Amino acid sequence: MGTLSSRRSFLKQAGVVSAAAAASSAFVPTPGAAAAPLAAAAPGGSPKKAVLIGMLPKDLPYPERFALAREVGFEGMEVNTIESPADAETIAKAAQSAKLPIHSVMNSEHWRSPLSSPDPAVVDKSVKGMLTSIANAKLLGADTVLLVPAVVDAKTGYKDAWDRSHKVIRERILPEAETQGIIIGIEEVWNKFLLSPLEMNTYVDSFKSKWVQAYFDVGNIVFYAYPQDWIRTLGPRIKKVHLKDFKQDNKKGTYEFVHIGEGNIDWPEVRKALNDIGYNGYMTTEIKGGDKAYLTDVVARLDRFLAGQKPFAGAAPSA
Repeated sequence: MGTLSSRRSFLKQAGVVSAAAAASSAFVPTPGAAAAPLAAAAPGGSPKKAVLIGMLPKDLPYPERFALAREVGFEGMEVNTIESPADAETIAKAAQSAKLPIHSVMNSEHWRSPLSSPDPAVVDKSVKGMLTSIANAKLLGADTVLLVPAVVDAKTGYKDAWDRSHKVIRERILPEAETQGIIIGIEEVWNKFLLSPLEMNTYVDSFKSKWVQAYFDVGNIVFYAYPQDWIRTLGPRIKKVHLKDFKQDNKKGTYEFVHIGEGNIDWPEVRKALNDIGYNGYMTTEIKGGDKAYLTDVVARLDRFLAGQKPFAGAAPSA
C-alpha cells in the first residue's frame, strides 16, 4: 500500500480510530529483543531482506541512509515515486555507492487519483504517476512498480472498478511497462477490491502478460483472511512481498498495525508458505521507521522469521 497514513485513514473509516492512534507506540523496539539465538535448521529458499526508504532517518542525506540500511543488514531498498529527475539521480548514485540495490518503486498516485475513477482527469493523473514510476524503476534498476489498481467507494462499484482499471492498465500502462521491462505488481489492500486470492488470480491472469504479477502484503489481509492461505493460492504470481504485522482484539474492538512478531500473524506458517511456493524474492518491511538501533532490531526479527521462528519472543510493549 502507498503509505502508513493511508492505512490509518482506512482504519478510521472502519470505525477503529483508537487503533490508529495507538499504532505509533507499538513500533518501539523492546530492549534485548534482538538477542534471541537462531535455530540451526531453517526452511528452504532465500528471500532477501529489504526496507522501504521512508523507514530510514530522514535527516540523513541519501548516501548515508543507504549506507545505514546496508550496515544493519538489509539487502535491498524500495522507494516511492520520485518526481524530480535530480532527486532520482541522487538516489541512484546513493544506491550504487552503498551497493544496495533498489528492487521496487511504490507508486504514489493511486490513492489520490484511482485508475477506477469516473473522472478522466483523475485517471490521467494516475496514469502519469504510474508512467513516472516506471521511468524511475528503469533508471534505478528496479524490476517492479507497485500498483493499487482500483478503489471501490460510494461512487465506484465493484464491477466498474474492475472494468475501468483493467482497461486503463491494459491500454495506457502495460505497453510502457512491457517496453521498459518493468513488472506491474498488483497489491491487495483495504480498497474494497480483490477481496480474495481467487479474485486476485483472475485479475492478474486476465492481462495475459508476464509483466503483470502480484505484490503480496502479509499484513493487509489479516483483518479478514490468513496470509499463508493467500500465499499458497497466489503461488508463482507473487513477485514481491511486503511485511508488517496486525493485531486484533475482538473483545475490545481495537485493531492496529504493530511491530513484526507482535500481532496475530502466524509467522512460522507464513515462512512455510513462502517456502512451499519457492519464493526467493525481496520481502520489504513497510512499518514505522527509526534509528540504527531500531533498524537493527527489525533485521534481527527478519532473520528469526527466515529461520522459521517467531520474529519476537518477548512480551509486546504496552501501548
